[in-house]
Amino acid sequence: MCRFLLLLVAMLAGSHSVAGDIEEPAWQLVTQLDGVEIRQYAPTIQARTPMTASEGSSSGFRRLAGYIFGGNDKEQSIAMTAPVEQTLQTDAPVMAFTLPAQYARDELPTPDDDSVSLVSVPQRTMAAIRFSGWATDSQVDARTDELLAVLAEHGVQHTGTPTLNQYNPPWTLPFLRRNEIMVEVLADSVEPGA
Repeated sequence: MCRFLLLLVAMLAGSHSVAGDIEEPAWQLVTQLDGVEIRQYAPTIQARTPMTASEGSSSGFRRLAGYIFGGNDKEQSIAMTAPVEQTLQTDAPVMAFTLPAQYARDELPTPDDDSVSLVSVPQRTMAAIRFSGWATDSQVDARTDELLAVLAEHGVQHTGTPTLNQYNPPWTLPFLRRNEIMVEVLADSVEPGA
């Protein structure tokens, strides 16, 4: 029993420190609404790839990982960031990695895979709701519905498609996992500090 507890503590410490060492996009909190955070995100650059229902998310992840692990015209490795973003509620889902903030668009190597594109994302205002555990379809659907209901209740207008954002390596224990459903909102429909 003692060995099991030591192993569990080591695993917890390892998974926490790995997640804590990964860069995330910069943002500032605008306000909170019933468990939903409204955030102002700085401009970023994303590597994106389309996904099909037949492929599933693992193929999209492999293509993006291939790019950052040297599958590019410079054979350059690029640090992994969090979260891994996946669009929801669309017939044309896309997976995206945000690239480290140290790179300007013209400094990034060109992907070898034509299905990976680099996209400049302007400053944007996002609504986010956080949850732990595995991001099952039922959990994602419930949190998406909750996010959109809170926005509607507070008169915050959303634009675009909700996304699932996952922050942890696959081996992270469920109760330590950080997931978020996010959607872009119109900044002028939000009352700061409400």
